[in-house]
Amino acid sequence: MATGSAKARGRVHAQRAANSTAVSAAARAGFVARGVIYVLIGVLSLRIALSDGGGKQADRGGAIAEIAEKPFGTVLLWLLGVALAGMALWRLSEAAFGQAGPDGKKASKRAMAAGRFVFYGFISYSVLSYAAGDNGSGSGSSDKNSQDVTAKALDWPGGQWIVAVAGIAVAAVGVWIAVRAIRHKFHKHLKMFEMSEKTRKAIDFLGMFGGAARGIVFAVAGVFALAAAVQHKPGKAKGMDDTLRSFTDTPAGPWLLVLIAVGLAAFGVFSWANARWRKV
Repeated sequence: MATGSAKARGRVHAQRAANSTAVSAAARAGFVARGVIYVLIGVLSLRIALSDGGGKQADRGGAIAEIAEKPFGTVLLWLLGVALAGMALWRLSEAAFGQAGPDGKKASKRAMAAGRFVFYGFISYSVLSYAAGDNGSGSGSSDKNSQDVTAKALDWPGGQWIVAVAGIAVAAVGVWIAVRAIRHKFHKHLKMFEMSEKTRKAIDFLGMFGGAARGIVFAVAGVFALAAAVQHKPGKAKGMDDTLRSFTDTPAGPWLLVLIAVGLAAFGVFSWANARWRKV
């Protein structure tokens, strides 16, 4: 009985730690870091649309390399990596104890939080590794990585089906992200009552436009992965950089990429708004 009581007290202490000011600050720092990455990806995409980008990648690797070139770039990367680790820590606490809100303890919500913990943990590790001097980490081409992973997967037994299912899943996630943004589902996660009317309108636009652009990029990347599976050609798979460049091949020319680029930058600014008004 004493052991059970000790375990219960341990759970209570762990849950209090998860709801602490420190975890809240870590989450908000993570949103700031995510915003920096998306704003930079938007800027790099805009350069590609208007002048071919000067050889820069419009993806996370390109954003990291862009930061590294600035004065005190290494220091900034360390801060960025630590902030993203804070985001991962917050997602881990959500997976363990549930999210804010009446349905935050649902198994599906906690599973999604666990997936995000893994995602942000990996990104944090890659940024910190690059800051520590491993230039092959974090700034690698997302296109080459996607093609290498796809090639390996296609060689597995049933590899075509695995890649096809993965492509469909990524495309579905992209559509889900875009639809939720358009329907303003982010309202339930934000302290809307603390905002002025002008601020609410601005955040509504940033969340809807930015989220839709982000979702479209995911969806198109998923379609390319599906095409790679159907045609058994790893080169058909595209990372974020090539996915963004593909928008210039549409009848709209570079202007569709301009729209997506501005949308990704808008999502970055929306992430900064989350750092201020997110319920954590």
